[in-house]
Amino acid sequence: MKTTRINSQGLKSQRFKLQRINVLSLAVAAAIVAPIGTASANVGEEITTALKEGTAYGDFRLRYEFVDQDNALDNAKGMTLRSRLGYKTGDVSGFSAGIEFEDSRVVAGIDDYNDTNGHNAGEHSVIADPETTELDQAYLQYKNDLVTAKVGRQVITMDNHRFVGHVGWRQDRQTFDGYSLKFTPMKNLSMDYAYLEQRNRIFGEEKDIDSKDHLINVGYKTPFGKATAYAYLLEVDQSADNGLDTYGIRFSGKTDVSSDLKALYTLEYATQDNESGGTDYDADYMNLEAGAVFKGVTAKLGYEVLGSDDGNYGFSTPLATLHKFNGWSDQFLGTPAQGLVDMSLTVSGKLAGLKLVAAYHEFEADDSTSDIDDLGSELDLLVAKKFTENYSAGVKYAMYSAGDSAAGKVDTDKAWLWVSAKF
Repeated sequence: MKTTRINSQGLKSQRFKLQRINVLSLAVAAAIVAPIGTASANVGEEITTALKEGTAYGDFRLRYEFVDQDNALDNAKGMTLRSRLGYKTGDVSGFSAGIEFEDSRVVAGIDDYNDTNGHNAGEHSVIADPETTELDQAYLQYKNDLVTAKVGRQVITMDNHRFVGHVGWRQDRQTFDGYSLKFTPMKNLSMDYAYLEQRNRIFGEEKDIDSKDHLINVGYKTPFGKATAYAYLLEVDQSADNGLDTYGIRFSGKTDVSSDLKALYTLEYATQDNESGGTDYDADYMNLEAGAVFKGVTAKLGYEVLGSDDGNYGFSTPLATLHKFNGWSDQFLGTPAQGLVDMSLTVSGKLAGLKLVAAYHEFEADDSTSDIDDLGSELDLLVAKKFTENYSAGVKYAMYSAGDSAAGKVDTDKAWLWVSAKF
């Protein structure tokens, strides 16, 4: 979406602050007024009951992360504890509310890493877990058989998180300020819309971004899988006009071949237009997956292409849970200008109560005219254990081997060890 801006940066910043205040004010006003208009004279009792029937919860994760890169930077070591505390009310005539706080702290003084906010910058490799305490969610929700509407700060995810996700792997996960609407007019059909005025990213509040984003996702479930059409129209609030518009279709599902065998498949295509600095770039996206589940073991082949505009621009997904894609070592959080082709094989299953995952990636450039072709390879391994509904632990390892030196990548090893508890 293109918008002509005539105000100064200061006035524009103030305008968006007021808009955000108005959104939160609307949530508070609706929470007070709506029950009065919809409930009987026993409104006070209903609200009291909703508060008593509310749910308080906690989620804690202690994690050690190690990074070794073949460059001049010192190895990174970090131990952090992420604490998340929240409360969700019961319903009053379809209305409910939730609030959640999140904190990430260094433990035992193990903070030898670049946290992306200046700490140890230029000395150690990056571990993107800055110390932070912030409001993670605060929303009012209305829900009935047809509609779920939510206003305020909230988690929003769509499909497989490739375009919109919460980045839950990092200690400070991603949420959004705005409103969202889910409409289910008939069985198997869902229509989602969200407007975002702020992206609360994983790097702490100082790196959150004001935006004017429109997210549209329509899905229909068939006996063979779910078909989806989407439009993600993103715009960062800045003085220059900009827009990142993505339109796509997706089909993903599974089919029983026999009592012991299931076939898995995904087909997805998207096209993107990026206006930045007065220049327009176009790129395409394609994802093909084929796999099978046999007696609890899953094997999948993947072919994902984040296209390039003649080596000048690579297809971008800034709201995604990027750690989930293109290798756990996070070498391709930003798509190279020459694009990226990711050919992968993933095998996963359970053995003796352990969750086991092994994945191999082969990376190439999409633009055949580029001097850069080989973008390296990666091996990822995971062992995790869920002891009860409340306690779990895991260990994960990623080994990236660089390709062409001109690509700017270096050999990288990363390892994680964590324990978590939730109540």
